Amino acid sequence: MTPTRQALFWVLGLVVFGLAIRVFSPVLLPFVAGFAIAYFFDPAVDKLGTMRLNRTWATSLVLLLFFLFFVLAVFLLVPVLERQLAEFSAKLPKLLEAAQTRLTAVIARLSAELSPEDLERIKSAAGGFAGDAFKFVGRMLGNLWSGGLAFFNLLSLVFITPIVAFYILRDWPQILKTVDSWLPRDHAPTIRALVLEADEMVSGFVRGMGAVCFILAVLYGLALSLIGLDFGLVIGIGAGLVSFVPFVGAIAGFIAAVGMALFQYSEWGPIAMVAAVFVAGQVLEGNFLTPTLVGGRIRLHPVWIMFALLAGGTIAGFVGVLLSVPVAAVVGVLVRFLAKQYVDSSIYQGRGPPAPALDNPGPEAPPPDGARSEKSDRDGAPND
Repeated sequence: MTPTRQALFWVLGLVVFGLAIRVFSPVLLPFVAGFAIAYFFDPAVDKLGTMRLNRTWATSLVLLLFFLFFVLAVFLLVPVLERQLAEFSAKLPKLLEAAQTRLTAVIARLSAELSPEDLERIKSAAGGFAGDAFKFVGRMLGNLWSGGLAFFNLLSLVFITPIVAFYILRDWPQILKTVDSWLPRDHAPTIRALVLEADEMVSGFVRGMGAVCFILAVLYGLALSLIGLDFGLVIGIGAGLVSFVPFVGAIAGFIAAVGMALFQYSEWGPIAMVAAVFVAGQVLEGNFLTPTLVGGRIRLHPVWIMFALLAGGTIAGFVGVLLSVPVAAVVGVLVRFLAKQYVDSSIYQGRGPPAPALDNPGPEAPPPDGARSEKSDRDGAPND
């Protein structure tokens, strides 16, 4: 098979794979979640395997501990979160009324300082922006709901995901061996090197950022609760869990927490403490957590990660969000590989066959002035 036909074969295969993901995305969530759990805990099972523990027993032990911890966290957190959400629903009318009062005061101040034309332009711009934002959020929520959060998908997530995770994690070495046997023999070393690079990036993001998000969720939730902020646990856990999107978790949590503090407190001390929690969290994340737990393995630009998450959520709902970072990592590896191939090629270097010799080269070019002077000195010098 020629290289062109090989490339066409793999391109068509990727297109078919992408279409299959798009078509079957409503039922893929438990399988993608099970695969993600297996990928996350494969190093732990390998570690137990080095201790001469059978892989089936190692897989059972790791998954049992994980799901026990998950169920315990749900039983401990859900009642607290449910109570805070109920309180938030009860206080929401008062919060909206207070926000409307402050907004009315701001509008009155602007009306005294701006002309009617400027006010009309501001209202039109704000209304258009708000409408677009609500449409985008509604579309995203609709995709997430249809792609992963419907009732039957939740049931499948609860009952099917553990089974999928167990079998994939138990058979992980055999799965890798089988996939490796399918690689084209001429390009197998190159593909293995690219897959290892992508695996390093994905594992760095999934395992490293997962630990960072968990630590930040605990710190934000506990700190805001100790300060006494209403709904501080909900805001803190949400800000920590969303921290896998660069800067978005901290910014969203800061705005929500400080906004709630402005409505709750009349003094600046507690408000400053709430703001300091997120400042300290960002300092801790940037200087200790991310360098220690993630390091320089991600090699994905924050803008690329945010685009991948939004694109995945728009295309395939929650399944697309789960697959977005691995796909972004693979695309990043391929782009760097193709860029290196381009830089090393004659298209970039401009290397070509040597220019043919001319039959009549023409008159010899005059030498530089210095060379001419040296030649004149030699010609005019007396013979010894």
